[in-house]
Amino acid sequence: MSRFIRLDMSTKKVSIGETPEKYLALGGRALTSQFVLDEVPATSHPLGVKNKLIFAPGLLSGTNAPSSGRLSVGAKSPLTGGIKESNAGGVTSQKLASLGIKAIVVEGKEDKGSYILRVTADNAELIPADDLAGKGTYELTALLKERYSEKAGVICIGPAGEMKMLSAGITNNDSEGNSSRYAGRGGLGAVMGSKGLKAIVVECDKPFDAPVQDKERFKVAAKKFAKILMDHPVTGEGLPKFGTNVLMNIINEAGTLPVRNFSTGRFDGASEVSGEKLAEVAIERGGKATHACHPGCVMRCSNAYPMPDGKVCSPIEYETAWCFGPNLDISDLDVVAKLNYICNDVGLDTIEAGCTLGVLMEAGVLPFGDGEAAIKALEEVGQGTALGRIIAAGSELAGRVYGVTRVPAVKGQGIPAYDPRSCKGNGVTYATTPMGADHTAGYAVTANILKVGGYVDPNKKDGQIELSRNLQVATAAVDATGLCLFVAFAVLDNEEGLPTVVEMLNAQYGLELTIDDVTALGQQILNNEREFNANAGFTKADDRLPEFFYEEELEPHKTKFELKDELDEVLKF
Repeated sequence: MSRFIRLDMSTKKVSIGETPEKYLALGGRALTSQFVLDEVPATSHPLGVKNKLIFAPGLLSGTNAPSSGRLSVGAKSPLTGGIKESNAGGVTSQKLASLGIKAIVVEGKEDKGSYILRVTADNAELIPADDLAGKGTYELTALLKERYSEKAGVICIGPAGEMKMLSAGITNNDSEGNSSRYAGRGGLGAVMGSKGLKAIVVECDKPFDAPVQDKERFKVAAKKFAKILMDHPVTGEGLPKFGTNVLMNIINEAGTLPVRNFSTGRFDGASEVSGEKLAEVAIERGGKATHACHPGCVMRCSNAYPMPDGKVCSPIEYETAWCFGPNLDISDLDVVAKLNYICNDVGLDTIEAGCTLGVLMEAGVLPFGDGEAAIKALEEVGQGTALGRIIAAGSELAGRVYGVTRVPAVKGQGIPAYDPRSCKGNGVTYATTPMGADHTAGYAVTANILKVGGYVDPNKKDGQIELSRNLQVATAAVDATGLCLFVAFAVLDNEEGLPTVVEMLNAQYGLELTIDDVTALGQQILNNEREFNANAGFTKADDRLPEFFYEEELEPHKTKFELKDELDEVLKF
């Protein structure tokens, strides 16, 4: 039986029932976005009693489908004011699916106490936890695993979420207990904090126990898909060897690396914060150049980086290495790791934090290149100071406070590590995705830079609309399955990739889906998200990049972003 857990924080009531028929065929982002559209008033306050927070494992989660352990978290975003699905690795998606839990919904509001939700095979109970209030995610996760089960999955927020800071994230632990796998974007940690919920503990010893109707058919398809992933040079070689930060030198060489708050596209110190350098230092210090962020991952693109103080930062992803490195004119990997660690512990989205620090440096509040000043400023987030709250409120608000015009944000969310003037397909995605600027919503770096799935010149307008549209549809569908986004590299280059994903779904659920059905699912997800945002007051004016991208040339290519009215056609199906 597929179960639906509802937790009403206003009444402290936990109810467990069968999944409503409407949601039985959905998972991951397909479920979270449909649910938010159905039950959250679009004009409600994101931190108010009417917003709802939903956790949903993907359709393939809880099985041994390669790299299928992603968790979707959905709500109305405090950062953007629109719909949000934020996606994370870790152990909890596999555990929830193995327990037969389709979703956990948190609604209502508690203003006085702090609570945890404990989920087991037979029960779900709300437990007062005022003794855990204010704790960082590392200490909290260790305490809860010790208190309940070493094999438990812990979903939690740090002080940033408790203080309802607009870029607070929600973390869950990996297989090694690291509290580091973040549903970071959009401020959903603030929503969880507004509910008075500090953590969810999921107790399940079997991560691959979800029911599969045709086990032999599924086994054959899963084995085939693993081979497709391992045979591809990105998913089978680059990512397993150097992790996501293998991109640093590649994006720098392409002239697409945003430097000094998006002032130029190349950074002389890129190699010092690259994946190759990270692997070298991590291994020298007894860490891990790569490891799996969730059970069943075959790409193993995460890492564990020992810092000089003896603590371990896990992981340093490419986007984080960029936002605390080149974006701030910093080329010290230990500084990047320290900033990353602070965000992980306090519960803050690293991309938004890095973009915001870049804006503060642009304003002269902090000096570019000053790692110690950046660390001291970021430490103020956990202290709840005025500057700390500005940093945690995001780049757009910081720009308004300090009168900065070069603010890299769309719909209130900071732009990630690819300059849209020399990766124009990503620029189209940043502008038009309902999620706010989000590289994972339609990762056009594939064709623009890496020449995966074809090639579209990153410095020209031609082909970018179609590229972004197709990738956004495909990504929405992938997010519904619980598969890692990075499977797209292999799927785009192998004509058997997508049919094999469909084969796994059909074998698990006893269906006869086609590729057209998967495309239709992706389109429906995006239509739902656009409908919510339209109801919330968004217009086509919100589907544009900041003005400076249209006016300032980016070195070394001397390119601007030219697409404007064409953007209105991207998500018309």
